[in-house]
Amino acid sequence: MTTPTFTPGAGSTGSTRRVTKDAVLEGAVELARTALTETADGVGEHLGFEVESERLGIHWFEATMPGYRGWRWYATLSRAPRSRTATVCESGLLPGEGAILAPAWLPWAERLSPGDLSPTDRLPHVADDERLERGYVASGDPEQDRLAIVELGLGRDRVMNAKALDAAASRWYSGSRGPESAGARASDESCAACGFVVPLGGSLGQLFGVCANEWSPDDGKVVSLDHGCGAHSETDVAPQAHEWTQSDLVVDEQGVDVVTTEGATDDASTGASDADAGSETTAE
Repeated sequence: MTTPTFTPGAGSTGSTRRVTKDAVLEGAVELARTALTETADGVGEHLGFEVESERLGIHWFEATMPGYRGWRWYATLSRAPRSRTATVCESGLLPGEGAILAPAWLPWAERLSPGDLSPTDRLPHVADDERLERGYVASGDPEQDRLAIVELGLGRDRVMNAKALDAAASRWYSGSRGPESAGARASDESCAACGFVVPLGGSLGQLFGVCANEWSPDDGKVVSLDHGCGAHSETDVAPQAHEWTQSDLVVDEQGVDVVTTEGATDDASTGASDADAGSETTAE
């Protein structure tokens, strides 16, 4: 459904009969303004009068509320035949030229975009998806079928076509795991020389692999072979000097440190008293 708009003074009657001006309705500007201000705020300057049909016209006013740029208030007036009194029929708010409007409504399936899907959502099936084409059909030749089905992974009902593969490659290559990321520019080596990169099969394997280094921020992600990070298997960190002069360690295996803990003194005193008492008894 489209939102109606207006152009003051353009007229909207579909009749071929010529409609003359109506001085009574055109002069009832304050009546129209009062009808609007009784129920709404932000009624601004009078923009004009428009004759709809015989004894029926519309007064337009600027809307001054924040966020309603380009919107216009309207009040529809009419009068009875031979009457000199105007009557308010209706009033409202309509968008004009340059008005801020909500985007046109789209069905849910057309409204989705990449990144909107959560783990529990499910996309509708697209029977004629332009990104897919018919998968490989077994030919009966074991070697040919093994190559297509096992190595290239084409033994499915539908597989990605060349256009979709090119789009995926462009998307990955220009993303955060391509050669222009901050990690790639700071790395001394590329993923092509890293022992933790598992190559992909098919045509994408010429440019991409999967990172399998748990220390890398790209672990489990597809990376371009000219990408890089600080967890490369063949890079190292240059030794850094100490901020102070480190002396040689001194290990003393002969000295004994006696440490008195709480309660140990009382136990030792009791043991010494008992030993003295025993000595006196023996001496007698």
